Amino acid sequence: MVVVVVGAGIAGLAAGRFLADGGHEVVVLEAGEQVGGKLRRASVADVTVDVGAEAMLARRAEGTDLARDLGLPVVHPTKATSKLWVDGALRPLPPTLMGAPMDLDALEASGVLSPDGMARARAEADLGPADPLGDGDTSVGSIIDARFGREVTDRLVEPLLGGVYAGRAREISVKAAVPKLAALHDRGPLTPQLAVLYRPGGQRGSDLPVFAGIDGGMGLLPEALAAGLEVRTGRPVRRIVRTAGRLTVETLDGSEAADAVVLATPAHATAHLLDGAAADLALVDHASVAVITHAFRIEDWPLGHDTSGFLVPPDQRRRIKASTFSFAKWDWVRRAGEARGVLHVRTSIGRAREAHTLDHTDNELVAQSLADLAEATGLRAAPVDTHVQRWPLGLPQYAVSHTARVAAMRRAVSDVPGLAIAGAAYDGVGIPAVIASARRAADEIMSR
Repeated sequence: MVVVVVGAGIAGLAAGRFLADGGHEVVVLEAGEQVGGKLRRASVADVTVDVGAEAMLARRAEGTDLARDLGLPVVHPTKATSKLWVDGALRPLPPTLMGAPMDLDALEASGVLSPDGMARARAEADLGPADPLGDGDTSVGSIIDARFGREVTDRLVEPLLGGVYAGRAREISVKAAVPKLAALHDRGPLTPQLAVLYRPGGQRGSDLPVFAGIDGGMGLLPEALAAGLEVRTGRPVRRIVRTAGRLTVETLDGSEAADAVVLATPAHATAHLLDGAAADLALVDHASVAVITHAFRIEDWPLGHDTSGFLVPPDQRRRIKASTFSFAKWDWVRRAGEARGVLHVRTSIGRAREAHTLDHTDNELVAQSLADLAEATGLRAAPVDTHVQRWPLGLPQYAVSHTARVAAMRRAVSDVPGLAIAGAAYDGVGIPAVIASARRAADEIMSR
């Protein structure tokens, strides 16, 4: 069977790998000139580092298993800890379930909340049970607002969800983004349940590392997948036509006949290719972000190596929303930088419905990044090199009732024989979840 996969991001390449392993002839078409989607590497001060996604969840096996199958060395972050930049200081990030506090004493000690905000958070345990969501849905922020108070949403949930989705806590679906929180919400007060999860043997007490990476960069994952597939770059697809029991994928300069097609493109592009067959796809909003990577001389860095970076709540009115001290977070980045006398630091800019924040030149984004880094860390030196990576419409937003919308999308797509969809717009934006969606699409194709 001939299968055409449209899109050479991690979803398309993984789907292609699974289909090829199943004995099918696979062709991957990519509109751009590079593979990998939001997994990409670039040289900064003569060191190749990630300029897109730099880590994956380790407690879901899809990503680490695939990396090991490809012979890539899986590594884990150092013991350096993350901070929150709040009220002019870098404060400890207390343990949370995507912002829902798991240790109220640690939260109070962090100084992230005001005394009134802390008192409101401690009152959660005394609140009566909330009305269960049941088959319904609501936003992550609305649950935290009601249970712990708005300050917890603003200063904990917003920066954490902003780091994953570049989204807004009071708009993101709890069932799609944090299903564990939805389940806890339906069982009663959250404080005692979250405390149990944090204890040894609970979710956060597990010995398994939360995150993993690849020695040399997450960008090696799509590169390794592409090496084993027939990938044609610079081939934007115009439409999919079904005639005489087969599918024809029409590109700008030709066509490809196929027995089946996997659409691993962003939701808005998939909606266009399906020409109204799955209208809900067009309703998925996306956030645009930029990642600015700097290389500084080692001797110019003002802090130690025990901090891996910081998140910035939106209420702080800063230009950046996060910074990763890559040299402190990943041993392989530190070693590679030391060989050149530099260390690497990333910042990110851009949140949902704030596309105007990226209406600046690269030089202006660099200046904004450096200004906030200077204020947060005391860093005054100029970088020896900088790389700006823009991701327009890069992160899908999981609005309330997203899971129901995805179910409707899949029902619509299933009406087209030989067609499947995969990508970050459906079951999770993290790398393991995207790989799982690729596996699901490949299995659907092969089962037919």
